[in-house]
Amino acid sequence: MAERKNGITYADAGVDIDAGNALVDRIKPAAARTQRPGTMAGLGGFGALFDLKAAGYSDPILVAATDGVGTKLRIAIDTGELGGVGIDLVAMCVNDLVCQGAEPLFFLDYFATGKLALDEAATVIEGIAAGCEGAGCALIGGETAEMPGMYGSGDFDLAGFAVGAMERGADLPKAVGDGDVLLGLASDGVHSNGYSLVRKIVELSGLNWDAACPWGDGTLGRALLAPTRLYVKPALSAIRAGGVHGLAHITGGGLTENLPRVLPEGLVAEIDLGAWALPPVFAWLSEQGGIAMPEMLKTFNCGIGMVLVVKAEAAEALTGRLTEAGETVVALGRVTEGEGVRYTGTLA
Repeated sequence: MAERKNGITYADAGVDIDAGNALVDRIKPAAARTQRPGTMAGLGGFGALFDLKAAGYSDPILVAATDGVGTKLRIAIDTGELGGVGIDLVAMCVNDLVCQGAEPLFFLDYFATGKLALDEAATVIEGIAAGCEGAGCALIGGETAEMPGMYGSGDFDLAGFAVGAMERGADLPKAVGDGDVLLGLASDGVHSNGYSLVRKIVELSGLNWDAACPWGDGTLGRALLAPTRLYVKPALSAIRAGGVHGLAHITGGGLTENLPRVLPEGLVAEIDLGAWALPPVFAWLSEQGGIAMPEMLKTFNCGIGMVLVVKAEAAEALTGRLTEAGETVVALGRVTEGEGVRYTGTLA
């Protein structure tokens, strides 16, 4: 009888199930901190349960959003600064949900890599949990996929999935009209859009990620990794106070492309570019890349991460409420007759 060859294991093929189990155990405390009314079970099941009635809804409409971090992830991997990309992942999803008038309820993540590095993965997912805490939603599940041969050494990818709810009839945008006021909420930097251009500009500048930041403290890489701001709680507070007709999350496409998404046909967002100062990171990117302002406004948030379209009579009270919640509020302009976005003044 021929001698049988030694068998191989899944680990020999590059997939370590024990490491995956260890990661789940390690992140359970972080996920537990995100529990909220409606959460029904912890991590580890085949699916995740959520009780809408326990969350306080009587006639709910569900709203779902999915997103990633884009090539900002490349900077995080190259610098080893992984703590903020989990927050980015959550913010990019939940900031979209609130624009529909929905309260984010729960979040799931997808983490894919060639070889699972426990410490790095735990850092990312703990950041996701921190983002969920900041948005008031529960991290109730996810998937960690170890796929040797699909990703280079040290590389990984992220995707996120958020589900929210609103009572029937509370969806936004609604009743946006001529004379409504545009209130901008300041961003915390580039957020998570336009990073392919950011990386190209940094390459042309001749600087490395560990170079001193040209416009602030610390390194260039760390400055560019400032996490996306979470607008959920202040935005929900404003919606519940009344007078909010619409919200626009200023992501890819900038103010130019995102504001028209909440405007009915025949209306234009008239924006005074002199109402706020271009933050230093965007001034540096514009100067280094020789980027004209129309291109900046169509690519980056340029310092405004969320815009609320509000009833004129409610603008002052809502500005006060948002300011008390920690937001820097800019009176950007008004909605009037026309199409798209019309800029006046100069952003400098």
